[in-house]
Amino acid sequence: MSIENQAPDYIRAIAPYQGGRPIAEIARLYGFTEDSIVKLASNENPLGMSPKARQAMLDASADLGRYPDGNGHDLKLAISRRFDLPMDWITLGNGSNDILELVAHAFLRPGRESLYAAHSFAVYALATQANGGTSVVVPAKANDLGHDLDAMRAAVTSKTAVVWVANPNNPTGSFIEAKSLKAFIDGIPEDVLVVLDEAYTEYLEPSEHYDAFDWVRHHPNLLVSRSFSKAYGLAGLRVGYGVAQPAVTDLLNRVRQPFNVNSLAQAAASAALFDEEFLAESAALNREGLVQLSRGLRDLGLHVLPSRGNFVLVDLSTSASFVAALDAVTGDAGKPLGVRCFEALLAKGVITRPVANYGLPKHLRVSVGLREENAVFLDAMQALARGEK
Repeated sequence: MSIENQAPDYIRAIAPYQGGRPIAEIARLYGFTEDSIVKLASNENPLGMSPKARQAMLDASADLGRYPDGNGHDLKLAISRRFDLPMDWITLGNGSNDILELVAHAFLRPGRESLYAAHSFAVYALATQANGGTSVVVPAKANDLGHDLDAMRAAVTSKTAVVWVANPNNPTGSFIEAKSLKAFIDGIPEDVLVVLDEAYTEYLEPSEHYDAFDWVRHHPNLLVSRSFSKAYGLAGLRVGYGVAQPAVTDLLNRVRQPFNVNSLAQAAASAALFDEEFLAESAALNREGLVQLSRGLRDLGLHVLPSRGNFVLVDLSTSASFVAALDAVTGDAGKPLGVRCFEALLAKGVITRPVANYGLPKHLRVSVGLREENAVFLDAMQALARGEK
């Protein structure tokens, strides 16, 4: 028997996660200088990181010869103070991805089911498969490609161990208002863990905000995960956290790697939490960018889904003239439409994200950048619409 066959079938069947293409790689492949490339692929904060977080990170760099605090006391204390939470409700992760994977390690195994909506974050499927669980994918709503909560609730069975809900959802940008979301959580059996993934919650309008942490007080089977990678601008440091009652956090800590969040990340995140000015600036820039991108794409006759995240999802098939022009540019109708547009944009020095792996082969996801970066992308799309290579 070959060595790879020693691994379980469900491990060998995993298709590895594909992240956004890095700027350096595209510069090498296409002969661009790195500073000429516009990257709107990975839902990063175009402002970078908070100045307060940067200074805290630099201060922490003086002690990198020592291991980080494995319990993350200072960062947990900061989260506790910021959101009025007990410290033993908090689990730190190497990005919020880590929290999602810890949930899968702790709660999933062969014979147990993981339930989520179609077009949801790819890590739900990957984490489920890596632990031998079975994915149950519920079709999304046709109008906004968002979660069909009634259908999801109906799909819960005695085999269901985890239900995943992203709000706002990536890559669709769809949003579930608080009343409907709370009613859904109330209706899930107490022995099924609900993971509410709030990686983009800081981008919501003030009128849309709700306190999911308060819901945790009444639901021992609810975990809320959040990220510092998006609005806080700490994607390169990889730090996130989960909030749940101690029965859940205890299980996550049993499977968590020691020192899973490094010293720089802990220091930067602790400071970023209280930089309200930077967070407000990030949200304002994002609102403007969503309008700029959506308006520019609609001017090309393309359908853009309403988004509550820091990205838009555009259906490229909604303009026959754009499709015909793209066909002329690429000369390859065999690939998914979104992939062809993605590749044509790469040749113009613009990195976006095709989402065929999310069951959306005709769509393209575009992150909000700085105003001038958004303009470069829209100019490139206009050039493609004219049939220009």
